[in-house]
Amino acid sequence: MRAGNDSMITMALEKPPHTRKQKIVALADQCVQCGLCLPTCPTYGLDGNEAESPRGRIAIAAALARGDAEPTAALRIHLDHCLGCLNCQRVCPANVKYGELLVETRALIGPAPERPTVLLTLLRQPTLLRLAARVAGTTGVAYWKQRLASRLPANSAWRAALQTWSDADSDAKPLPAPADDAGHTTVAIFPGCVASVEDEAAERAAITLLQAAGYRVARLPAFCCGAMDLHGGDMDTAVRLADRVRENWHRSGATKLVTVTPGCLGTLRRALPDVAVSDPVSLLAERIDRLAFRPLEQRIALHFPCTQLNVARSEAALQELLRKIPSLDIAVVPRPPHCCGAAGTHMLEFPERAARLREGVLGQIATLAPEQLLSSNIGCRLHLAAGMDEQGRHWPHMHPLTLLAQQLEISP
Repeated sequence: MRAGNDSMITMALEKPPHTRKQKIVALADQCVQCGLCLPTCPTYGLDGNEAESPRGRIAIAAALARGDAEPTAALRIHLDHCLGCLNCQRVCPANVKYGELLVETRALIGPAPERPTVLLTLLRQPTLLRLAARVAGTTGVAYWKQRLASRLPANSAWRAALQTWSDADSDAKPLPAPADDAGHTTVAIFPGCVASVEDEAAERAAITLLQAAGYRVARLPAFCCGAMDLHGGDMDTAVRLADRVRENWHRSGATKLVTVTPGCLGTLRRALPDVAVSDPVSLLAERIDRLAFRPLEQRIALHFPCTQLNVARSEAALQELLRKIPSLDIAVVPRPPHCCGAAGTHMLEFPERAARLREGVLGQIATLAPEQLLSSNIGCRLHLAAGMDEQGRHWPHMHPLTLLAQQLEISP
């Protein structure tokens, strides 16, 4: 039965072109063109252009699917500019599945010719990333990355990647040992690719907190879930990686799956539609009475990534957990701006647009006068940190789970 289900899922991802076109048209026809999505769309706010709005992109997708338009560079750029933040989907009164429409349309027209394929291949390989980080650490990455980046064009994906590369020590540290109690609910944690290296502290924190809450934790291998390819129109690679997700999930013996990076959630749920895939904070909030934290007199700015708000929908659970830390002063970063511009690979493919979106978010953070910045998406945090470096701001930043684990009261 499992093999049959996996086959059906793969077939659903590998739609023949005529079926994909029919689905795009059906999804587009649900839009009533009311325009309530426009005020929440970051790219419409950036450009004031109807083609850069959800409503405009839906019209473009329908025209492409019906054969009324060709995917010229001038037309497809509006689809490529979309951040996939799903703010529009959350406020849509007609319940248009915009995220699904965007994925299907990008699969129909294929990846952008300018897509930084070599760079994205590197980012998908945690082993290579860790090796590069180790080499960089021994050669003074903070010094040479800016010098090298300054010699590259302003719109270069490699320049943006260098600017967002963390200066922190990324040497692997031992993960908490798995609990032996077979009577506990087993939760599998998915490390991902970039997050498994750049946000390893958050993964360790999630395991510590979940075990303290009474869960048994199994760790899946570190690899890419396929989000970059699914949202970039490379459906062949996305299908292959979805198969790998399913294979490793079935071996885990777990009943629930979590990831510390909300950006992976939608892709994991697509690969495993019958599995409970969630943000760790949702599971922790369900057992919040089992957790106690030491006081911390500090003012923090809490940034909610779009994926945490619109996919994980765990913002209330996270605030509930953070409020359990006595004396912690929590200031939520206001919206708008509705997106920091990181948006997966968007900050690499369109760095100048991403930087413009980031400025607004950093301005809002500055008004809060925080001592530290918390954000649960590694892409957002690295993107914001690069902007902080440019502006001479020096807010320490970390994943909220890392702070929670630091303040956790461990029972003797």
